[in-house]
Amino acid sequence: MPLAYLIILFIGIPVAELAILIKLHDIMGLGATILLVLLTGIIGAALVRRQGINLLFKIQQEMAAGNLPAPQMIDGIMILLAGAFLITPGLMTDTVGFALLVPFIRAGIRGWLRNVLERKLRNGTIHVNIRPPYE
Repeated sequence: MPLAYLIILFIGIPVAELAILIKLHDIMGLGATILLVLLTGIIGAALVRRQGINLLFKIQQEMAAGNLPAPQMIDGIMILLAGAFLITPGLMTDTVGFALLVPFIRAGIRGWLRNVLERKLRNGTIHVNIRPPYE
């Protein structure tokens, strides 16, 4: 990952979040701003918990039926990321976190990831080494 991406990730986003919260404070006041941050965290945590539990049941059902639960596993990673975004104070991260909790958005991301991986496999950018199990 180039240095510029890391700077944006670890410095740019928090600075932007802080600027948004300061502007929101100017508009709504300190109490309402703090309440909004707390409510998005609490509501987000509850939604992540509920969707995570439902997803675990779906994974168990798929495995019991003898199917590989690959889409559900990818959804699980996205729900975990949503939780991380939602507990991070800020409106931009909350927006991304809540978006990751919407099933059709996750489905779109899954499709996009699949296309990217297939393209990289065809181009030879990613190599998959398939070895027999240890003997």
